[in-house]
Amino acid sequence: MINTQSRYTSRSNRPKKPNMNKLLNILIGVVVILIVITAGIIFFGNDEKEQAESKNNTEETALKNESTENDSESAQDTDTESKPEIGSEEIASEDENAEGTTEDESEEESSEEGSTTGGSVTSSPSDDPVVSDTIANTAWEPVGTSQTGEHVSIYSKNHVDWNEKVKALAYATGLSSDNMIVWHLGNGGSPQKSIGTVSSKNKEEKYRVYLHWVDGEGWRPEKMDTLKTLDGAY
Repeated sequence: MINTQSRYTSRSNRPKKPNMNKLLNILIGVVVILIVITAGIIFFGNDEKEQAESKNNTEETALKNESTENDSESAQDTDTESKPEIGSEEIASEDENAEGTTEDESEEESSEEGSTTGGSVTSSPSDDPVVSDTIANTAWEPVGTSQTGEHVSIYSKNHVDWNEKVKALAYATGLSSDNMIVWHLGNGGSPQKSIGTVSSKNKEEKYRVYLHWVDGEGWRPEKMDTLKTLDGAY
């Protein structure tokens, strides 16, 4: 009896191995599950992060492209506004030049400022076959006189009135007295008007000058014809 109980007691005190193995298996399974969960979190978390970054990069690229396109369109608009229509300025310039040329050709008179006195010189083409052009100078003044009292025009050589007429002819033509031939000096259509035809001694310069008497101041040139020839000029 005693041996039987001891044997029974010894068997009951042995460790139960199957229970321990079952516990280990459970723990191992839990660990594996945790590892899988952790790996999934890491994997999906990184994937979502990459997707978010990719999305942000795409949006930034789109915004940059849109901004570049807007800048390009704005620059094109600015260039379009700042550039005149092709050929418009050239056409306008050509029209202005054409108008100016037409006006110059249509005008029969041209004026230029006097070089010393501030007057203006007007030159007009002439239909007279012996006249090249007719010149008037607003700066011309009376040449002065030593005559007093009522003026009487005299056409006798070496008379004071004659000499003052010749002085006025030289003044208008610019010819000096020692280089001037007086071909004709006569009445200009009234008692206080005279006409003189003169030339240089070599006859290269030929003029017909119209004089007008100014009381107390002497003879004043009114206009002057530049002559082509002396034939028929007086």
